[in-house]
Amino acid sequence: MQGQLHWRSVARATLQLGALAALAMAFFMRTPEVSGLSMSPRIASGEFVLINTISYHLHPPHRGDIIAFRHDAPAPEVFIKRIIGLPGDRLSIDRGRVIVNGSVLPEPYVRFADDRSFPEATVPAGSLYVLGDNRVDSNDSRYWGFVNQGEVLGKAIAGIWPPAALGTF
Repeated sequence: MQGQLHWRSVARATLQLGALAALAMAFFMRTPEVSGLSMSPRIASGEFVLINTISYHLHPPHRGDIIAFRHDAPAPEVFIKRIIGLPGDRLSIDRGRVIVNGSVLPEPYVRFADDRSFPEATVPAGSLYVLGDNRVDSNDSRYWGFVNQGEVLGKAIAGIWPPAALGTF
């Protein structure tokens, strides 16, 4: 009898945790499929990414975060990019080196660098400057400007599919 009671308690707790996880996924997480090579090699085309949609309601975005956002340029769609510039930052790109507020930004995540230059810009209040990690194959703020923070869907926190992509960012 005691063994059955223990088994029922474990089953009940498992069901409650499963229901809680399902609610969290329904209301606070998204799992878009990545299309394109702009975040290679960290995030591959065809990979599914877990997006925390509540994160930026609790704290502001940070430089280096990978985010999902809606953007209308060149056509309305969801993008996944890395935050490079925060509101008030002065940044430029000199032969591929990103300079933020006068200092070269260390970017160990960039494996496919781009040697082009882009003029200095100041990130407006309520906006972000984003770049893909694969700079030679990324449609990003260099071409269509800043991302309004209101367009941010959330912070990318982990690759979830295929199994080889499983892991945190």
